[in-house]
Parts: sequence; structure tokens; C-alpha cells
Amino acid sequence: MVWRRCLLDEADLPGADLTRALLRDASFQRAVLTGAKLIEADGIEARFVSADLSGADLSRANLRQTDFTRANLRHAVLAGADLRRATLFRADLTEADLSGANLAGANLAGAMLGGARWTDGQRVCAAGSVGNCQ
Repeated sequence: MVWRRCLLDEADLPGADLTRALLRDASFQRAVLTGAKLIEADGIEARFVSADLSGADLSRANLRQTDFTRANLRHAVLAGADLRRATLFRADLTEADLSGANLAGANLAGAMLGGARWTDGQRVCAAGSVGNCQ
């Protein structure tokens, strides 16, 4: 599936299968993608501002420089995802799986990380962790 540079703001796509989709520079602002599969998707520089990705599987997705400002990523699987220089400002990553994810240069300011499995695959962030895993 190729949705490069597509404008999908406020799209209603719960459970969508976007495995290996090309989503570069696409906009999904305020979209509903609950339980969606974005496994190995190429979402470089995509925008998921205020999108609902709760329970979504973004395993091994390429999400460099992607904007997840205020996105709901509760219970999302981001295992092995490339999130270098991504913006996760005020994103809700409560109980998300970040095992093996690359967060180099990512903006986690205000991100809720309580119960999230950290990048080392071992540590679970303490309840109330905001901005960094405690």
C-alpha cells in the first residue's frame, strides 16, 4: 500500500492492516488507528498528531522524524521501531512496548511512560514516569 504524502486527517481506520505500507510524509492528524497493524511500515516524517493508535502494532516500523505529539499510544507495540528524532511530546505511551526501539534524538518531553517496557526489553517504567523512564 502506498499512501505517501496522503492527507488522512481524522480518518477512521480502526484495525487497518498497513503492514509494510509506504506512509512517508503522510498526515494522520486526529485519525483513529486503534489496533491497527503498521508492522514494518515506512512512516518517515509522517504526522500522527493527536491520533489514536492505542493497541496498534508498529513493530519494526521506520518512524524517523515522525510527529506523535499528543498521540495515544497506550498499549501500542513499538518493538524494534526506528524512532530516531521522532517527536513524542505529551504522547501517552502508558504500557507500550518499546523493546529494541531506537529513540536516539527523540523528543519525549511530557510523554507518559508509566508501565511501558523500555528499549532494553527488561525494565518497566514506574507508574507516573513522565518524559523519561524511571
